[in-house]
Amino acid sequence: MVERISVTPANVNDGRAGPAALPDDPGEVFADRAYRGSHFGSAVRAKGGTPRIVTHSVWARTQEEAEVWLRVWNQPIHRVRGRIEKIFGTWKRSYGLRRMRWRGIAKATAQVHLTALAYNLKRTLSIVNAAAA
Repeated sequence: MVERISVTPANVNDGRAGPAALPDDPGEVFADRAYRGSHFGSAVRAKGGTPRIVTHSVWARTQEEAEVWLRVWNQPIHRVRGRIEKIFGTWKRSYGLRRMRWRGIAKATAQVHLTALAYNLKRTLSIVNAAAA
């Protein structure tokens, strides 16, 4: 279920807009490489959370050692993010969110919120039907 949404203009980097979307006491925060850097990580830690951000390179003595470390670090992050990214894929594929229908941040925000509402309604129905069966 989608609980919280933050919509920003396209010219704002995700890593810079991310701290504004953080709730109080966020727990573990899973993010892709766009959120790498001290700005987002320090904002997560300031609110009492733990940043779990995908990384693609690390210093190591050998290439094999680096690959093992990256696999161990990224695997649990990919597992959680995979479930989250499926929601965005469903929105794009089934709910027409591949493009914004209207111009302007207020109208785009309305479109994203309505899409999330429709997704949550459909998801709720499938959860209730699965529990009844």
